[in-house]
Amino acid sequence: MTTKHEHANPILVSGAAGAVGGIGRKVTEFLLAKGYKVRALVRRQDERAETLRRLGAEVVVGDLTDLASMHRAIEGCRRIYFGMSVSAAYLEATINTAAIARHHGVEAFVNMSQMTVSQMSISETTESPQHKLHWLAEQALSWSGLPIVTVRPTVFLEGFFLQLAAPAVRASDELALPMGDGKTSPISAVDVARAVAVILDDPAPHIRQIYDLTGPESADLDHYARLLRGTGQAHPVSRRSAPGVERRPSAGEVS
Repeated sequence: MTTKHEHANPILVSGAAGAVGGIGRKVTEFLLAKGYKVRALVRRQDERAETLRRLGAEVVVGDLTDLASMHRAIEGCRRIYFGMSVSAAYLEATINTAAIARHHGVEAFVNMSQMTVSQMSISETTESPQHKLHWLAEQALSWSGLPIVTVRPTVFLEGFFLQLAAPAVRASDELALPMGDGKTSPISAVDVARAVAVILDDPAPHIRQIYDLTGPESADLDHYARLLRGTGQAHPVSRRSAPGVERRPSAGEVS
């Protein structure tokens, strides 16, 4: 395993100023704690960027879709963590970053994908445009010739409960999510970030590997409603499938 003295180049972490459920901020913290230099890529100068500076990161403002700013971000970095909230520009951002990373000869490119991609193929897809973008991005990266490590978590625990479920629980003691009778296995963003930091610390054994990361068990809404009933809630929590397309939110949606 590498030590903090063996790698002087900064590690680029995209999405470093992410909100609840974001991986980049925690990856930055873990790498800094290991003694690495971290170049934290953010979209704007704000309090979150200043917090990263106080932690010891080199903060760079840039746009993943912009050629010039990504040259500035990647130059001098040998290892990259790439994670981005899914949007219309996701595929463009992935390919732009990959092209520049290849130009600069990086030794590891850790890509944050999503578990549902494991169920997709050239003949099987899903109705979710977010999941399709993750699948297409993985295809492009596999063709790039880059030293890719793919991480596919399930939905993040922080986004699943704190962002999506909490409002209905507070308002009506209902766990309401667009899952129908489906099951999911939420995983903590902190655990995913810890895994990413381990990979970036010593990437060679992980190149071209795909890691599916899950929580301890896969369960339906009834199960999670029962768990909430045992947490001291003033009223029992019931479950209700929320209206809309039944799906599991992707990792990128809560970053």
